[in-house]
Amino acid sequence: MQTHTIARGDTLWALSRRFGTTVDALVKANNIANPDMIYAGAQLRIPGRGDSFETGGRPTPIPSPDNTIPPTPGGRNRAFEIAMSHLGKNAGDLKLEGGAVGRAMEDWVPNNVNCASFVSACLEAAGQIDHSDYSARVVDLQANLDNNDKFKRVSLENAKPGDVVSFKTPGGHHVVMFAGWKDGKPQFVGSNNVNSDGTQRITVSPMNYQLLSVHQYVG
Repeated sequence: MQTHTIARGDTLWALSRRFGTTVDALVKANNIANPDMIYAGAQLRIPGRGDSFETGGRPTPIPSPDNTIPPTPGGRNRAFEIAMSHLGKNAGDLKLEGGAVGRAMEDWVPNNVNCASFVSACLEAAGQIDHSDYSARVVDLQANLDNNDKFKRVSLENAKPGDVVSFKTPGGHHVVMFAGWKDGKPQFVGSNNVNSDGTQRITVSPMNYQLLSVHQYVG
């Protein structure tokens, strides 16, 4: 289990956000009597489902209603509907949920770079990819979709809601799903860095990054 040396100014709320867990989980793991009183220099045990990844391998997600509904080839597909159902949620909270998306997302991924983890999880929850094509890295997910005969590359002009869109950004890469057009501008749903602390939340917005690819599910 991961540990953290408490620094002056740390709070359980801030640490729970930083490490992708919850205040209640930290309290239980450390037998803390008063969550408002923690002491600099003390060792804090960080719980989380990510502990199981340290010995190798991720657990296979348990089937749920999210991933037992057959995906719809092209058009407004199930992965898009799943993504939209999580609008407004913080990625750090979502990956701790018990639903298909939360179980598929990697716990160890920092809460400011969950974009590929979220998109992969939505595709997996919808049954469009299997566990082997899941990736928490944009370039790896892009390559996996290139090698998956259930997906084809299309232009942005021919994109449909739910298509996977990869971008080159000034700091690296970003991946989202196409969500439609608004006032002549393409809109995208995904895990985006919109919180004041730099962490991600599921939102819909336009983007001006360099387009790398659009992958459309064809079944």
